[in-house]
Amino acid sequence: MIARRLATELHSALAESPAVALLGPRQVGKTTLALEVAQTRPAVYLDLESEADRAKLAEPELYLAERADKLVILDEIQRTPQLFQSLRGLIDAGRRQGLGKGRFLVLGSASMDLLRQSSESLAGRIRYLELAPLDAAEVGHKQLDALWLRGGFPQSLLAASDAASLRWRVDFIRTYLERDIPQLGPRIPAETLRRLWTMLAHQQGGLLNAAALARALAVDGKTVASYLDLLVDLLLVRRLPPWHGNVRKRLVKAPKVYVRDSGLVHALLGITDREALLAHPVAGGSWEGTAIESLIAAAPRGTEAYFFRTSAGAEIDLLLQLPGRAAPWAVEFKRSIAPKIERGFHAACETVAPERRWVVYGGTERFSIAAGVEAIALDDLCAELAAP
Repeated sequence: MIARRLATELHSALAESPAVALLGPRQVGKTTLALEVAQTRPAVYLDLESEADRAKLAEPELYLAERADKLVILDEIQRTPQLFQSLRGLIDAGRRQGLGKGRFLVLGSASMDLLRQSSESLAGRIRYLELAPLDAAEVGHKQLDALWLRGGFPQSLLAASDAASLRWRVDFIRTYLERDIPQLGPRIPAETLRRLWTMLAHQQGGLLNAAALARALAVDGKTVASYLDLLVDLLLVRRLPPWHGNVRKRLVKAPKVYVRDSGLVHALLGITDREALLAHPVAGGSWEGTAIESLIAAAPRGTEAYFFRTSAGAEIDLLLQLPGRAAPWAVEFKRSIAPKIERGFHAACETVAPERRWVVYGGTERFSIAAGVEAIALDDLCAELAAP
């Protein structure tokens, strides 16, 4: 087992809030983490994809009220969104009886319907936590190459071989497209969504050009936007917005787009092993995406992430605005073990005036690469961000 950073925050959230929503893509480890929590206290686990467990909730208020002294774990809550209304009444009744904390842990694949229902019914009663795939800080430096190639889904990362890992990811993509997404409601042709997902993988870390994607898919711009919104809501794709500081520069306004898990990028593109990855044009963007996801996951709650680019070529790959800090941290990504900084990074830093400047590279040592700029390993910068 690889310890998940979110475990401590999940225990704290249950101690402070009557309901906690643990959101994340399928197969990311939500159920495993929830069952670990269940071992620490009296708990009831219900899988709402199971017809037998759904039948237990034919009269949800009665069933759940009888278990008011236990943590009730409701897995795949988006299958029965009407439960949120019942949970609201039970939480309010429990508060009057002194049962205010740690009542319900709901797990979901972050569908739009899940978020809408819970925000309408449980405002002020629920805390949201996101469980992402495993990241660099969680796996450690020795497994960074495997994390980059296979991605952070536990069954993919820990597979017996690269071939077995790839088979798992291919099956995961097919199941998502043909089964999971249709269950969430949107009627989107699986092949069209696969083509969009694959195009995004080819352009990993590129600026979003919705018009070009629409032309390639033979659909209109609004349709592409809705498809992309769905992939973002399912935590499968990240739109990284441009920094919007008040500077006298012509800033790029389109967001960058990343498929959030590098293993899915490689599966969509048919990349089978490390040698094939190193020879592929997507290698740089794929490694950058892995690093960005790891750093955002390790950053304190409330951190905002951006990139910076001007029409003149000044660029910072990642800006992290940490809560309570006046200026952001600037991060540049260089996969080589002998990193060099381009002039555009220095020019961008003169404009943004970041508090800290980092170059994340492929080595393990930490050293000064220029005045005010440190080269650092990815897992070490994750540790810097996570430090109190």
